[in-house]
Amino acid sequence: MTERRIVFVVFDGFQPLDLTGPHEVFHGAGGYTCEVVAPRAGPVRSVSGLLVHAGLGVADLDPAGTDTLVVVGGQGVARAREDAELVAWVAAAAAGARRVASVCSGVFLLAAAGVLDGRRVTTHWARGEQLAREHPEVRVDCDPIFVRDGRVWTSAGVTAGMDLALALVEDDLGRDVAHEVARRLVLFLRRPGGQSQFSVALWSRQPATDPVRAAVTAIHADPGARHDIAGLAAHAGLSPRHLQRRFTAEMGAPPAAYVERVRVEAAQRALTDGDEPVEVIARRCGFATAETLRRTFHRRLGVAPSDYRARFRSTAGARADLAEKGRTA
Repeated sequence: MTERRIVFVVFDGFQPLDLTGPHEVFHGAGGYTCEVVAPRAGPVRSVSGLLVHAGLGVADLDPAGTDTLVVVGGQGVARAREDAELVAWVAAAAAGARRVASVCSGVFLLAAAGVLDGRRVTTHWARGEQLAREHPEVRVDCDPIFVRDGRVWTSAGVTAGMDLALALVEDDLGRDVAHEVARRLVLFLRRPGGQSQFSVALWSRQPATDPVRAAVTAIHADPGARHDIAGLAAHAGLSPRHLQRRFTAEMGAPPAAYVERVRVEAAQRALTDGDEPVEVIARRCGFATAETLRRTFHRRLGVAPSDYRARFRSTAGARADLAEKGRTA
């Protein structure tokens, strides 16, 4: 089988992990040829000072023949999108590529090239308002870690580029290959695109004391368990009233609200990464009934669980659904 050609676009001031993370994913999967192009061939300095050698400049590389174009992000994207020759090359390469992708603020370069008009995209949460303001022709959604709109894939910042690359590998070579690459890279969890940039574990306060830490650990270890205040207090070794007070002070939310947020995230993962019915997921994630899950999703996410699954379903699951429709048509 002919190897797929992945072309990474870098520039002075790029974020190095936006390049090296996805590059390692594709290399580990096999079946890909990876090339790095910059405004000019030679050393390119990242935002952290790391030098990367771009084997090709845009004047040296025919934009045709690219299978997947990946534009990285970084502070230097502001200057890069003012480079008319680079922007024109990106537009030409994107026009002929089977897929186009950006990591983090690389989306600004794609937008400058006119690649994203009318599409739904994501980027790093801190750059979303700027992107929406400067490019009203683009539909910006900064909750997911990556978004697919047709042949255009965009991701949030830094490590989300690896999740995006794994999804692209899954799209090409299947879930088993993507999972094996994730294991080889010792990635704790291969996150689906619907995983929020504002996840509970990332954005919540961290427990300050061992009793509250024990309660939080129990919640994350099994979101579907009962987790009423008496059970959590037993994990913490405190009275229910004492835990309620300390948990709220340390975590910034009462135990019940925290448990619900963790359960919603668990349901999000289950909906996008598996085939179980909504009723089964609801019970396993602690919602008791599908109707309770539906009401909670509408209140927190503004969407029904089935619609959420349709929007963020993994590529393997989407292909299975299409195959099933073909058999029943």
